[in-house]
Amino acid sequence: MNKIFLLVTAIIASLLHEASAQDTIKIGFIAPSTGQFAQIGRHMIAGAKYYVQEHGTTVAGKKIELLIRDDGGQPDTAKRIAQEMIVNNKVAVLAGFTFTPVALAVAPLSAEAKIPQIVTGAGTSIITERSPYIARTFFTIAQAAVPMGQWAAKNGIKKVVTLVSDYAPGHDAEKSFGDEYKKGGGEIVENIRVPVQNPDFAPFLQRARDAKPDAIFVFIPGNQAGVFARQYAERGLNKLGIKLLGTGDMTDDDLLNSMGDSAIGIITAHQYSAAHDSATNKAFVAGFKKLEGVRPNFVSVAAYDGMHLIYEALKKTSGNTNGDKLIAAMKGMKFESPRGPISIDSETRDIVQNIYIRRVERRNGELYNIEFDTFPAVKDPIKAAKH
Repeated sequence: MNKIFLLVTAIIASLLHEASAQDTIKIGFIAPSTGQFAQIGRHMIAGAKYYVQEHGTTVAGKKIELLIRDDGGQPDTAKRIAQEMIVNNKVAVLAGFTFTPVALAVAPLSAEAKIPQIVTGAGTSIITERSPYIARTFFTIAQAAVPMGQWAAKNGIKKVVTLVSDYAPGHDAEKSFGDEYKKGGGEIVENIRVPVQNPDFAPFLQRARDAKPDAIFVFIPGNQAGVFARQYAERGLNKLGIKLLGTGDMTDDDLLNSMGDSAIGIITAHQYSAAHDSATNKAFVAGFKKLEGVRPNFVSVAAYDGMHLIYEALKKTSGNTNGDKLIAAMKGMKFESPRGPISIDSETRDIVQNIYIRRVERRNGELYNIEFDTFPAVKDPIKAAKH
């Protein structure tokens, strides 16, 4: 009798555990919280956590469990973690991914397991083509560089030197900006490439100065922007009236105040500023600051929107975690983000968003990217050319 009782109890416990597992949807979030890319990962993780805190842990009657793992920004580590999450944790969605090599390392696993992979921090155009289950809420480099080229050509800037870090994203920025700028009648007088790990820009800035341009277009890692802006001022380029242009990661909201007055006047093209003037963004900035003690940046908002995309897709499928149904639900989705209106292109699964031209100004004792022009509903130009 006791044996029968124990057997029945075990069966009931097993069934309850299985039912409980089916009622919990696990989201695997991969981002660095240690190593040299921890600053980026911290903002990405914070954006995801803030969304969950704000919107709760229940969607379509099911419990959401956010599993956060540290990949140190390393592709091999991210791939191993993703595999463990798929096989052992039975995640329904993968999200995060700070850089292109990390996103690409996980893409084959996403495709094989038919699990949506939401990219919130990698900007090379090709990423969404590497798995039919990838969607992106970040931006592509061309999405910012092309409008910057268009704006420069239309605003009296006749000659430009490009100065970019010598790696794939830098090359993409150089080509995207340069091609568009020249289409508008501008002249690229010199292309300068600098080592990625480069603490001294002085000799390259001297080369740029000697070329006598109206402006320098820059693409470098955000954590080098402070040194660059200081050396740009020290070389007197600002006093000569040579404008400093770039994509918005150069004036990252999280690093901007530490750059000091040498950053004032830098003009960038980007999708998000903490100073974006909308009710949605004001609420987002206030809530994020309360939680984290700092203002959000473009990585924070991408992760926040990535979680929104996942939640809304689950609502549309009534909690069904089938990968094909989830990714289908994400295609064409539109919503109001803190950055403005965004959507997921139904063909490419890439983000469509406003790109703003901004100037660094001091407001209320702090430095902000103040938006003054808008390119609405910009698709990734590289994919748009293919389609």
